[in-house]
Amino acid sequence: MLQFVIAGLVLGGIYAIASAGLVITYTSSGILNFAFGAIAFFIARFYYFLHTQQNWAIIPSALVSIVVAGPTFGVLLYAVLFRHLRLSSPLIKVVATIGLLVAIPSLATLIFGNPAIQQAPGLAPEPVAVYNFLGVAVTLDQIIVYACVVVTVAVGAIVLRYTEIGLKVRAMVDSPAMTDLSGTNPNAISVGVWAVSTFFAGLAGVLAAPIIGLDPDNFTLLIAASFAAVVVAKMRNLPVAVAVGLLMGVATSLIQRYLPSSSPWTTTIIDAVPFIVIALMLIYNLGRRGRLGDVAGWGGALDRAITPQGESRLAASRSGMAETASLNVFGKYAGPVLFVAIIGLLPVIVQGYWIGLMAQVFAYGVIFLSWTIVTGEGGMLWLCQITFAGVGALTTAQLANHGVPVLAGVLVGGVIALAMGMIIGFLSIRLGDLYVALVTLTFGLLMENLVFTLPTFVNQGLGLTLNRPSFATSDLSFAYLCLVVFVVVSLFVVNFRRSTTGLALNAARWSDAGAKTSGVSVVQMKVIAGAVAAFIAGIGGGLLALSQTTFQPSEFATFAGVVWLAVLVTIGVRSNAAALIAGLTFVMLPAIAQAYLPAWTANVAPVLFGLGAVSAAKYPDGALAEQSRRLRQLVLHLTPAMSSDLSGSEGSSPSTPDLGGTDPAVRVAERVP
Repeated sequence: MLQFVIAGLVLGGIYAIASAGLVITYTSSGILNFAFGAIAFFIARFYYFLHTQQNWAIIPSALVSIVVAGPTFGVLLYAVLFRHLRLSSPLIKVVATIGLLVAIPSLATLIFGNPAIQQAPGLAPEPVAVYNFLGVAVTLDQIIVYACVVVTVAVGAIVLRYTEIGLKVRAMVDSPAMTDLSGTNPNAISVGVWAVSTFFAGLAGVLAAPIIGLDPDNFTLLIAASFAAVVVAKMRNLPVAVAVGLLMGVATSLIQRYLPSSSPWTTTIIDAVPFIVIALMLIYNLGRRGRLGDVAGWGGALDRAITPQGESRLAASRSGMAETASLNVFGKYAGPVLFVAIIGLLPVIVQGYWIGLMAQVFAYGVIFLSWTIVTGEGGMLWLCQITFAGVGALTTAQLANHGVPVLAGVLVGGVIALAMGMIIGFLSIRLGDLYVALVTLTFGLLMENLVFTLPTFVNQGLGLTLNRPSFATSDLSFAYLCLVVFVVVSLFVVNFRRSTTGLALNAARWSDAGAKTSGVSVVQMKVIAGAVAAFIAGIGGGLLALSQTTFQPSEFATFAGVVWLAVLVTIGVRSNAAALIAGLTFVMLPAIAQAYLPAWTANVAPVLFGLGAVSAAKYPDGALAEQSRRLRQLVLHLTPAMSSDLSGSEGSSPSTPDLGGTDPAVRVAERVP
């Protein structure tokens, strides 16, 4: 048993170091860095490049990669991105870090190449020395991990609690503006914190590489597992985060000791341990207090009063709303209708293989519309839409193989996803925006590890086959069937926006407090939005499986959905047309690169998608919305009558805060009995 405990402390030590970096970042900036794993991979890959590919010795490789490159990378990220996110909403903060999560691994491949890596080196010289401790073999790599954990806990706790630097960091968390007034530069503290955080990321990456390999997906899963310790620590308690990380590592190792190694459930349970911890902790806190804390409340009232960032974005958005309202029906809908008509002609223009891809484009468009509802309208970041799509695809395949009409199977899959979405919304929405993202991520990973990987569904790597409906067996006919479904769902989304529920969501998106004072049940409206979005994702997943005539569980991996989200956010998460463009971009860009461009260009698209998601910090509604806003301004400028109408309405009520002289919450209140 001692052998398994010692082995578990190695994995737990890596969890602990990663958790320390996450906690330090959050306590100082209010940002839970979802890109921590990608940064860890980048530094570990740089260490491999120096040590193995360039034949550097261990010490200079470690110093340059971990001590120099890691902190420098953190300072660069702060200067370019994170300093602009200080008072952004949790939604924007998470989306920006997700963009980095998508972009950084592909950027590392472009920089360092993609050689076959058999074994990643650690910090111990090879061959790695082995020592005997109480009859148990302990390697030098393991000893280094233990030493790093001890130093992390001791130095981190002492610095944060008992030094002047720690006091300044904690003061900046409460209010950067007041910290500035006291004579301390908050930007300098933030730079230091991000440098320390990326140092921990690099250290965790280099220590973990010999265990999990240099695979970016493994690093992302490792850091996602570290979120369990961060959640138990309430995002802020460094010693608790470290202790929980160590305990999770030991628990994982002991499961290997006591469960049969031949059982497939053993591996499944081992992989699911951190996510089960997150689920239990969130449910416990929900039942005990109902909410884990206002994660959006980082910074003080003075900070928000003197920072025009949010107000300028609100004004820009309202300006865009005013411009849209000034257009007639033709001006509002001619563009989207024309665009859908043009895309609808592509299946008859392209040939062969590309026709089948167009069916996938429309299926992805339906799935992306689910984010249009839950994120674009509801203002919530759900990271499990790909899981709902997988549920729809799996249900469709299972029912079709048991004689149920395939389109009925698609509908049933959507209904099952709807029920799951309702349950998840009920359990998570009261916790706060950031915890909604964590809950949905946890649900996706649990489904991926406990359900999608079942041998019955994997079918020895073949997946589950299914046939298209008899009237749409060809690629062309099925592509148009998917297009019809996309148009129907788009019309539903348009009507949803105009409904009482849609107006209530709009009100809650601007201000939860304002919506509540107007009599809106914010939780109820958001649960409805989450359930509807899950239904749409389930329908889209069933169509996607039919377009490929197979259900492959690996295609619905949770972090693949993060890439989907990055693509949509890049273009625009609040637009129906953007969902179709995102589907077209996601499917066609890699296909075109594979068919006509050099192999290395396959990594360019993820970098662009990731950087596009990062741009949400400046353009929250996406590139399409920004270009549409500029086009509307041009139309109004070139149309004197419309411009004069707009200026006249503005002049009659210069202090009007929103369209019609009322905020969304007031308009909802007028319709709610």
